[in-house]
Amino acid sequence: MSIMGKGRLEAFSDGVIAIIITIMVLELRVPHGDDPASLVPLLPVLASYVLSFVIIGIYWNNHHHLLHTVKHVTAGILWSNLHLLFWLSLVPFVTGWMGENHFGPWPVALYGAVMLMCGCAYYVLTHTIIRHHGPESALLAAIGTDRKGVISVALYALAIVLSLANRWVSVALYVGVAVIWLVPDRRIERALGERV
Repeated sequence: MSIMGKGRLEAFSDGVIAIIITIMVLELRVPHGDDPASLVPLLPVLASYVLSFVIIGIYWNNHHHLLHTVKHVTAGILWSNLHLLFWLSLVPFVTGWMGENHFGPWPVALYGAVMLMCGCAYYVLTHTIIRHHGPESALLAAIGTDRKGVISVALYALAIVLSLANRWVSVALYVGVAVIWLVPDRRIERALGERV
């Protein structure tokens, strides 16, 4: 088994996430008017951008902390990381579709589906790292049963189901998940601090 450092994984992931954010901001179009009223039609697009920017920022922040627990990477960790980046790369598309269609039920449902898959992919990555580093893994000590992650995935699944009945409840659930994670997750920092 070859042992690889994590530097390239971190650099590549940071680059992909930066590109995702750049693509999202390029979807914001300049209005054809010079008064504040010309901005009103752009509010749904701006709202979906802000939500997605926060979510991508949360993933970047937590991914950064996650990789601090990794001593070295394996092919499984690399592929699990690519799996997460794949789903994150779809966020600009669903963000644009949801914003351009004023949070219509189907775009809101698809947004939730991509968020659900991002959450599942992050779960897979964390557990691939834990499996590789074994029962003494700092990550295992930090996340334990990972209730926060499981609750988030469950809320995304519920939001998808509810989106066709009441899209605003679904959007509120997406915001709720973001708020849950907006406060930086200190579990990994504490677990690593205890091992120093």
